[in-house]
Amino acid sequence: SCLAPRRASAREQEDRILSERRVSYAKSFDALPCLESTLADLSQERFYLSYLRRAVAEEVIAQNERPFKLQLASLRLFDLTQDCPTNAGVLLLVDAPTYYLPGAYVQFVRYAGRDVTSDVIDEKRAMGDLHTILQTLDLLLDVNLRQYPVPVSALRETILSDYPKVAVRELLINAIMHRNYQSNAPVRFYWFPDHIEINNPGGLYGEASPENFPYAVGYRNPVIAEAIRVLGYTNRFGQGVLRARKALDINHNPPARFIFDPHWFSVRIEARVGNGLPGQD
Repeated sequence: SCLAPRRASAREQEDRILSERRVSYAKSFDALPCLESTLADLSQERFYLSYLRRAVAEEVIAQNERPFKLQLASLRLFDLTQDCPTNAGVLLLVDAPTYYLPGAYVQFVRYAGRDVTSDVIDEKRAMGDLHTILQTLDLLLDVNLRQYPVPVSALRETILSDYPKVAVRELLINAIMHRNYQSNAPVRFYWFPDHIEINNPGGLYGEASPENFPYAVGYRNPVIAEAIRVLGYTNRFGQGVLRARKALDINHNPPARFIFDPHWFSVRIEARVGNGLPGQD
């Protein structure tokens, strides 16, 4: 019967949600200890200069005389019971997190044609600690976004782009925030002449479903989500996809197309349509 595959798929989805709930009620993966890592793997300089001062008020830091381990543990970056960093601590403070979490990077490929069988123009891996990956992606966007002047009047022109940077950036951050870090696969950021594709391992999580997306949000990695906020890459949880949708609409891009799979989350962004100015009908 044709209903059998659908029932099997529904059962698989229900089993996945129940399994993920059991994990979330205990500890999320990013808050679990990374048993192979040690305190010596973590960069104290990165913690104190790049993260702690953003996460904690200056007056609190001035009064804080606790050891390094306890300061890390207070931010869920170190597991005192197992005496080792958490997975989030590894992602944030280790020079090469892929040693412990092999898929913790972003693979960028720019293609000459409209599919992955075409010639490769450029290929890079955004690797390193989480902050370095986010900074690298910002640079890749600046290099690859095509901007061009369009006359507004005889004396004035405006600059347009095939894609609004804010939309691509928000969708990349969403992929990094919600990906499954237990997977060995990276986030894939593919750039074609007429569209962009972003794919991350890990389907919708928790209460989120194809029917209520993007209004219901489940956080697979709450510690990483908070870290991304602390680093200044988002300020309102659960609003990234909605902001991307709005930016695409203003820039005259077609709506983003989301593909939901139990093991992958994918989004496709088409290049802007026509030569009209953003915001005009």
